Amino acid sequence: MRLRALVVFAAGLAASVALLAQAPRMDGKWEVTGEMEMPGMTMKLPVSTRCITKEEAADPQKAAPKGPGGRGGEESNCKVADYKIVGNKVTFTMKCEGEQPMTMAAEMIYTGDTYTATQKMEMGGRGNMTIKSTGKRLGDCEK
Repeated sequence: MRLRALVVFAAGLAASVALLAQAPRMDGKWEVTGEMEMPGMTMKLPVSTRCITKEEAADPQKAAPKGPGGRGGEESNCKVADYKIVGNKVTFTMKCEGEQPMTMAAEMIYTGDTYTATQKMEMGGRGNMTIKSTGKRLGDCEK
C-alpha cells in the first residue's frame, strides 16, 4: 500500500473510531488529532472534524470502514466485535477482509467531552501500525 493511501486510511480510521464508542455523549461535532506509528516511522495525521448524528452514535457498525480508503455502512467488509463499555473506557476489535485484510484492537478513555484512543493494527502481512489519537467534542452539529 502506498504511504499516502495508508495515511488517508489511518486518518479516516482515527476519525471513525469516535463513532464506535458510545460512552458519554457521542453525537455532535468532534475534532480528532493523532499520529500513526509504524516500525521506523512516526507521522502526524491531519486534523479532522466530523459531525456524528444521534443515529450514527446509536449503531457502532455504521462506523466500521470498508477498508483502506472506504467508509462504513451495510456494504462494509469490516466487522466490529468484543465491544465493551466499562466506566469511561470503551474497547472493541475490528476485522476487515478482502484484498487488504486488517485486524485492530482499540481502546478509548473518556473524560467529559474529550477522549484518548489507541488503535493497534495488523495489516494482513503488510506490517503493524499503531494510531494514537485524541478527540474533543466541539458542540452540536451545525444544521
